[in-house]
Amino acid sequence: MQIVDKDGNSLDGNSHYKVNVPANVPVKQYWSMTVYNRETHTFIRDKKWAARSSQTPGLKTNPDGSVDLYFGPTPPESGESNWVPTDSKGKFEILARFYGPKPNLYDQSWKLNDIQKVK
Repeated sequence: MQIVDKDGNSLDGNSHYKVNVPANVPVKQYWSMTVYNRETHTFIRDKKWAARSSQTPGLKTNPDGSVDLYFGPTPPESGESNWVPTDSKGKFEILARFYGPKPNLYDQSWKLNDIQKVK
């Protein structure tokens, strides 16, 4: 679970963030990243969706196999395929899940990148 960005600041629903999920996620099934309301630890109400995963139809992958995910009150210029909406009136948290994890997830030879504020 992540509650702060790369610089140690709380994830603010009125800001925009990006995380790069490196290629070759060590899972047998799939990975996902879900956004929750920080105060209540519940899904954010009245949003199109609460998560994106490696199984999301239309998810865009970078040429190197990595995936850029975006979190914020409005979608990035690249569109909605890799975006998870947040509530501009509150803080949020992100839970990364790895289904059917492989050993290199546990030994940390593969690591998820930090969440960065982009605006």
